[in-house]
Formats: sequence, C-alpha cells, structure tokens
Amino acid sequence: MKQLTLADYQALAEFRYQIREFLHFSEQAVQAAGIEKQQYQLMLAIKGMPEGMRPRIRELANRMQIQHHSAVELINRLEARGYVRRERAQEDRREVLLALTPKAERIVAELAEHHLEQLRLAGPRLVGALKRLQAGNGQKRTGTGKRPNKT
Repeated sequence: MKQLTLADYQALAEFRYQIREFLHFSEQAVQAAGIEKQQYQLMLAIKGMPEGMRPRIRELANRMQIQHHSAVELINRLEARGYVRRERAQEDRREVLLALTPKAERIVAELAEHHLEQLRLAGPRLVGALKRLQAGNGQKRTGTGKRPNKT
C-alpha cells in the first residue's frame, strides 16, 4: 500500500467536496424544476447519447450505472408523466428506442443551461482539485503500484 501524505488526503477531500458542491447545486436545480434527480439524469442521458449509440434501455441503464429493471421503472415513471416515449426502430421493429417529448426537451435544455453555467463558475476549483490529485502534490510516495479500491 502507498504511503499517503497529509497533502494527499487534503487533495482527495477537496476534490470530493467540489464534486459534492456541484451535485448539491444540481439536486436543488432539479428539485426546483419539479422532477427527481434520476429523472433528469436519464433525460440528459437520452439527449446526450454518444454518436452511434442508440437510446435503448440497456444502454441507458449502463450510462446511469443502474440495473436494467431500475431503468425500466424510471422510464415507466417518466413516460407516465409525459417526459419520454417509447418508439419502435424503423430497421428492426422489435427494438424499442426512447425519445424525449417536447415537454422534456424544454426541461432538459433549461436545466442543462443552469448546470453549464454552474460548471463555468465552479469548474476552475474542480479542475484545480483534480490537478492536485493527479500531481500527487509533488510528494514522492512509495508503494506497490496497485490501484486503490475506492476513492
């Protein structure tokens, strides 16, 4: 195990603090919009799907790091509230794709704008904390080279 310095612990604590601060902002903004944080995350995942990836439940569950059945339940709730719709793929009618409704598009656009603005403000602190972690604060450490289990 690596010999960690006080500066390592401080850098890690600062990084986690900066992440938590952004997540707290996000939770407040999403709640003010009248939706749950996982609902926003799923809608954002649909809207921001990487090119070449199709918005299917399996991919969305993976992007959100949740179980398939949890994604299905979340999608069902969003569909019931009029935020998402299921569509059959043109090429393979067995494939079900997810799409945002105009109502969801408006909410995602508004929330994403607020999130980007917040990241522009908080970004330098977050990046600075990450750089301190990556640099190891200039401290020489000895160790096995094994990755830690969790941060």
